[in-house]
Amino acid sequence: MTGVITVEKQKLENPPLEIHYLGDRALRQPAKRIAKVDDSVRQLAKEMLQTMYSSSGIGLAAPQVAINKQLIVIDCEPDNPANPPLILINPTITRASQDLCVVEEGCLSIPGVYLDVTRPKIIEVTFKDEQGKPRKIEATELLARVIQHEMDHLNGVMFVDRVDNDLALTEKLREQGFSRGAVKPVK
Repeated sequence: MTGVITVEKQKLENPPLEIHYLGDRALRQPAKRIAKVDDSVRQLAKEMLQTMYSSSGIGLAAPQVAINKQLIVIDCEPDNPANPPLILINPTITRASQDLCVVEEGCLSIPGVYLDVTRPKIIEVTFKDEQGKPRKIEATELLARVIQHEMDHLNGVMFVDRVDNDLALTEKLREQGFSRGAVKPVK
């Protein structure tokens, strides 16, 4: 993929954006579609990537930095400079496999909390890239999981809302100082 956004994969002392945490209302708002892909959207994607790399993340959604737009950035190989990040604008899952898998997830908005989440193994997603071109990809394994996780943020859903093990969930949140009341289960 040839992108127009280049960002050094490094940790910045002062990342350009501030990540919001579980309990913040900004994380629960449904994100608005981006009408026009322009320089301001590309600049936002660049700042989101810089913030994600600075926090040792592999995915970040605009609502996590209190920006109510359907934009996510992903890099499943942050230590590989040759692998370009993926920028998805207005993503839509058009197909999801019946085959599910359970994998431990974490989130930059809920630091220190890692719990099992069940999601489809394979998805097909349509989106616009940073140049505004329509794209479609089939994603499997880690990429499929990260896309689904980040797309949940665009709908005001956090990964803890999908955790089945209530006891583990309550315990892990308490250990990290988060309120169990901030979880909004989805089934």
